[in-house]
Amino acid sequence: MSSADSAPLILLKNAELFAPDAQGKCQVLIGAGRVLEIREQGAESPRGIAVEIIDLHGRRVVPGFIDGHVHVTGGGGEGGFATRIPPLPLHRYTHNGVTSVVGLLGTDDCARTVRELVATVLGLREQGLGAWAWCGGYHLPPATLSGDVRSDIAFIDPILGVGELAISDHRSSQPTLDELLRVASEAHVGGLMSGKAGIVHLHLGDGVRGLDLVRRALAQSELPARVFNPTHVNRRRALFAESIELARHGCHVDITAFPVDEGEDAWSAADALQGYLESGAPAERVSVSSDAGGCLPCFDAQGRMSHMDIGSPGALLATIRELLARGLPLQQILPAFTRNVAELLRLPRKGVLAAGADADLLVLDEQSRICDVMLGGRWQVREGQAVARGPLDASPPSFDPGNGNN
Repeated sequence: MSSADSAPLILLKNAELFAPDAQGKCQVLIGAGRVLEIREQGAESPRGIAVEIIDLHGRRVVPGFIDGHVHVTGGGGEGGFATRIPPLPLHRYTHNGVTSVVGLLGTDDCARTVRELVATVLGLREQGLGAWAWCGGYHLPPATLSGDVRSDIAFIDPILGVGELAISDHRSSQPTLDELLRVASEAHVGGLMSGKAGIVHLHLGDGVRGLDLVRRALAQSELPARVFNPTHVNRRRALFAESIELARHGCHVDITAFPVDEGEDAWSAADALQGYLESGAPAERVSVSSDAGGCLPCFDAQGRMSHMDIGSPGALLATIRELLARGLPLQQILPAFTRNVAELLRLPRKGVLAAGADADLLVLDEQSRICDVMLGGRWQVREGQAVARGPLDASPPSFDPGNGNN
């Protein structure tokens, strides 16, 4: 019997629930790592069984964030081996509200391997995080564990698809249409065989070709549009306009929460998500990811890295808080960080708070800061204090709920 199975039930009372749709004041009954029941606010507490009752005093409860683009083994390396970024520890995710991740390789799919990626994902799972992976990386042929994309997806449990395959980028393999279609067909069939997402997660660079290769793939093949999942679509404003049109034709597009300088030809994640929602494109076909642990490089005219930043899991919460400050309703914002991602990835117990769902949830205070984090029915943070730690942490890390970018 696991510790989650033997723990008493937890009843959250006076919760303003966003599941992610607004549910009003509710009670949330939790046990064995799952949401057991969403109850009316006035329902009596269960009798004859041990129940820990927690009064949230009207604070908002939301699903944990699903970050579909995370360099769990570390990213970087474009400026030499000394610029390789180390992996982030568990608390960097959970304390910023991220309860599920999809790990990937980027530019460095040579020194970093799918074997290392899968091992890191499994290690995060051992610590309770929801964790999966894309096989491959920027380049062709895709890096795999079994020898081909289809077999990786079909037979290796954490692998959901292939990515981040780079297009319209000077660091890519400059794939042709036929090469992209071959990879996409392998991903699609692997997904059909295994019931997984089976998609191609596409890194978009700032090249002028933009999403032309994806449009041609849709026009000249029988593959469903959902197979093609472009990310970083807000890195150029013209590219973002292209991505909205692709979403209208069935693709799911992913916005990256990276820093954008004033006057830059890009949209911030907050601007992009607001613009997408106001465009009338299908609201269920957009998500926001952080590029956590990845290198955010700038290159000179010769293609050499001039400087770099590092993606942070806290960028998701920061984006939500910015949109709330603009007056957007929480229930309109949340799906791009929760349910939309889970539906794309075919993870039915993630991204929602309903009977049978995994008990991954956040409690937000009046300033929309995270004050409590629950992961699989176990508290990671309570009232702004870390209560859990990874096996390599000497002591629980300090936590500032007002930072949102730890």
